[in-house]
Amino acid sequence: MPAPLNRRDFLKTSAAAAAAGLVLPSLPSCASAPRVRRPAPSERVTMAMIGFGTIAHSSCMNFLGDERVQMIAVADPISDLPNYGYKGELRGGRLVGKKKIEDYYAEHAKGGKFRGVKVYEDFREMLDKEDLDAVYIATPDHWHCAVAQIAARKGKHIYGQKPLALTVDEGRRIADVVKQTGITWQTGSQQRSSIHFRTACEYVRNGRLGKLQKVTVGLPGGHTNWSQLADRKQPETPPKELNYDLWLGPAPERPYVPALLQLNWRHNWDFSGGMITDWGAHHLDIVQWALGTDNTGPVRLENITAKLPPQTDHTEGIRFDGEGGKSIFVKRDKLEFKPDSLRTEKIRDGEVRLYESKVQEYNFIDCVYSGKAPISPPETSHRAITISHLANIAIRLGRSSIRWDPARERFVDDPKADALLARPMRKAYAV
Repeated sequence: MPAPLNRRDFLKTSAAAAAAGLVLPSLPSCASAPRVRRPAPSERVTMAMIGFGTIAHSSCMNFLGDERVQMIAVADPISDLPNYGYKGELRGGRLVGKKKIEDYYAEHAKGGKFRGVKVYEDFREMLDKEDLDAVYIATPDHWHCAVAQIAARKGKHIYGQKPLALTVDEGRRIADVVKQTGITWQTGSQQRSSIHFRTACEYVRNGRLGKLQKVTVGLPGGHTNWSQLADRKQPETPPKELNYDLWLGPAPERPYVPALLQLNWRHNWDFSGGMITDWGAHHLDIVQWALGTDNTGPVRLENITAKLPPQTDHTEGIRFDGEGGKSIFVKRDKLEFKPDSLRTEKIRDGEVRLYESKVQEYNFIDCVYSGKAPISPPETSHRAITISHLANIAIRLGRSSIRWDPARERFVDDPKADALLARPMRKAYAV
């Protein structure tokens, strides 16, 4: 049963194809890789937030609740502005992050006030001044690569929000710099730490559905007014609480338009890839895990126009269809087997068992201490989000079909498509 389409374009993949004026510091070469510190078990991991918007409000909580972590700083070009959250109900910015962290620590310190969090407008200054073991990148997508390059070259372990990067080439650069420097990187693709998704993938990997026939991925519908600012589409003077040039960073220079900021940046090509990269980073990551294709990707994508189907029970999730009518449907709050008797077929000793993590953030801290690979390393995340990037390229070019070479990470005889694999960074922020 196909998942509903939220726009006129539909991507089908088969299992078989299955700081104004500032100049960023130059990066050291691989030959002068940084010393990467791994705290002793008796030491806390000192950590900072880079970006404090909608997602940071919830996703920082597991770090705050981990007694092995001390959050000591927040960097954001915004000091304190409203209209964050999915209904505009939150505030965002470095002062908001400072208060949230300090309030949490004060409450759990059983009395007294905690005032130990430093704030910075520019993350680069923070990285130079603070004694940090790790950072959490929670910026808009267009900043992910530049922040990653600078932080990794300084030997900082990184927890990076999904999607990994704005483009295919930037994703490759992140994966490469993590390998070159030896830091620990964990992508916030938390579905890999869910028992529902891991169980579904183990069933597929161990042949419980027979030969896989089809995988259908349903993404949430689009939203153009998350921050309740969609009516403010004309250029305005940036508010004093915002360093707008720094917020733009590597993205193209353009006038300040309120409708483009807060969470609505997700729907602008200069800053993101829309819902296809936002949720494709989650669901296509699980498809890759189930297929055992974490280090490769599809060889062909087809861009199909279709009418919206009726609503079904299998929306906004992943359906694996096998032989003889067998299927598994999974999303965050549901794991459905057909026939239901499939759920009694437990994975036996000697069969494929996938990496088990109960909490994405805790797994990251575990690996900062141990040096072991986390559940969502950058190469895996890069390969997964590449599929979403390819989908966007096919749509933007109006191609009915495109061919991809996952080894070369280039299209097959298609220079126009290749030109969209990277985007230029503004000179003052290029890395």
